[in-house]
Amino acid sequence: MSKTILLTGGAGFIAHHFIEETLNKTDFNIVTLDRIDFGGNLNRMVDILKNNSEKNRVRTVWHDLKSPINPQISSHIGKVDYVIHMAAGSHVDRSIDYPMEFVMDNVVGTVNLLDYVKGLDSLERFIYFSTDEVFGPAPEGIKFKEWDRYNSGNPYSASKAGAEELVVAYENTYKIPTIITHTMNVFGERQHPEKYIPMCIRKVRDNESITVHSNPQKTKAGSRHYIHAKDVAEGVHFLMNSKIDFNDRSQDPMGVGKNFKFNLVGPEEIDNLTLAKTIASVQGKELKYEMVDFHSQRPGHDLRYALDGSLLKNMGWEPSIKFTDRVAEVVNWSLNNPVWLEI
Repeated sequence: MSKTILLTGGAGFIAHHFIEETLNKTDFNIVTLDRIDFGGNLNRMVDILKNNSEKNRVRTVWHDLKSPINPQISSHIGKVDYVIHMAAGSHVDRSIDYPMEFVMDNVVGTVNLLDYVKGLDSLERFIYFSTDEVFGPAPEGIKFKEWDRYNSGNPYSASKAGAEELVVAYENTYKIPTIITHTMNVFGERQHPEKYIPMCIRKVRDNESITVHSNPQKTKAGSRHYIHAKDVAEGVHFLMNSKIDFNDRSQDPMGVGKNFKFNLVGPEEIDNLTLAKTIASVQGKELKYEMVDFHSQRPGHDLRYALDGSLLKNMGWEPSIKFTDRVAEVVNWSLNNPVWLEI
């Protein structure tokens, strides 16, 4: 009998790629838990399911996780074997203006989900999707490992860190089999057009100038380890299938008997100017740009984030496709599907 995944935020950007990966590579059923807000767009699911013969394996339950999952909602969900918690408020600027919204969505919402999860008899794995931003800005030459100290730079990252600690607490208290992932700067098809890569694609196409965030001297662009959403989905499936004995902490791949955390990291670090030039090159154009000192003037934004992906790599997983090839895929797909570039 096929197993079932409960996926929160299925209409979100990363989650809809996870749905597509799951349908294409497994026989699992998927129940998405969605409320649809700023980050959600059901048209993503419509787009990936319209020609997929396996679309009958996906269904959606409407629920806002700021409220507990009551027995009626639970009955609509049905029996589940895995819970993948991707739903979250994730807009940094909005978190600075309205921090309590992010506490409610990311902290309270996660606790309500955990309260539901601790009552599941069939649960094989609970995966909480966290962010690189819990570590704060990375000094030059430093890549944060899974258990390095946290230093949240904005209310969004603090709410994710708070929820993450509650996941750890629920595992320790209620023995929920949990995995926590950190990932950073995910990109891909159908991303919100305000994000950096689709914004660059659109502005290069329209011969407009691109603003590149830089240091105060305007000599060095900010850098990230970008990773395609398809690679993130593949990495999550790797963790779902990994041989972890949650009752034996000595099996912890960190070797310290702690809870299980993993960094999902792109194949290489790239600065945003080089990335924009790559996007322009795929389109056969010269890049028009301006370096701007944004980070020192706007709180909550950092010049560099970096994660160490060696733990998962040593376990046998890393992105299999070159970053530049992934960028070219997204540029060409977006130009052929321009509706997804419109704000």
